[in-house]
Amino acid sequence: MLRLLSVNFRGLTEHKTLLSLNFSTSSVMAKSKFEYVRNFELDDTCLRNCYIVVRLDGRNFHKFSEQHNFRKPNDNRALGLMSRSARSVMEELEDITIAYGQSDEFSFVFKRSTTWFKRRASKLMTHVASQFSSSFVYYWKEYFGEHPLLYPPSFDGRVVLYPSNRNLRDYLSWRQADCHINNLYNTTFWTLVQKGGLTTTQAEERLSGTQAADKNEILFSEFNINYNNESPLHKKGTTLIWEKVNETTTKQIKRPDEVQTEMTVTRTRKKVTSHSCDIIGDQFWEEHPDILESDQC
Repeated sequence: MLRLLSVNFRGLTEHKTLLSLNFSTSSVMAKSKFEYVRNFELDDTCLRNCYIVVRLDGRNFHKFSEQHNFRKPNDNRALGLMSRSARSVMEELEDITIAYGQSDEFSFVFKRSTTWFKRRASKLMTHVASQFSSSFVYYWKEYFGEHPLLYPPSFDGRVVLYPSNRNLRDYLSWRQADCHINNLYNTTFWTLVQKGGLTTTQAEERLSGTQAADKNEILFSEFNINYNNESPLHKKGTTLIWEKVNETTTKQIKRPDEVQTEMTVTRTRKKVTSHSCDIIGDQFWEEHPDILESDQC
């Protein structure tokens, strides 16, 4: 009986040794035989001391807006959804110091000192794009109600580095100037169609070769519309930044005499806030000096 137990124990020991060898062999093979494929990966680390801008653009959004019956020239539901999706990205990636969006695009600016994802461009871009796209789908019903999302939207992205505060401000100024140019054209174009009775082809021909002053004149003289009175959201786009906000809550406090009283508590926390204002001039940047980091490296 003792001899049998000894044999069984020896067999169990040999079995354990065999398992150990199998695991060890597998581990060695994974490291030595296949890990070489990592050498094919490109080093896409972003240059230090530069702002990292990730810009997203809706892919084929002209078709998307048509099939989902977006209102012309501006659909506040869609613009609100874009801003909500961008806020979700900023709340997930707190090193984004400012974001700017208009139409179907949004730009996210990572502060120049960020070390998120070891500053790898592919990681930053794919994380921003996936978070934004999933948020767009997740919050769709909040803005469009029972109007169904017919198919998933998609956004392409790019990464651009800007070494100085002046470069970054010029980039954001370029995007806001583009917002104004496009909105003035679209406002005039759709006014000619919706109120002037022109076809889209006729409206396009009417506006061919016109300057900003010409479009303003058409709106004012023919339709009594003063473009200056149009919504700042449509003319200026949306700027998202982090700000300290005071939040006040009321708590029920039970005193030693077992009488409950209400106490007002105020706390300060950082929150993403939305602005539709001029970011080309100096005033915005003077009012929010924490957005930019020093050019002195």
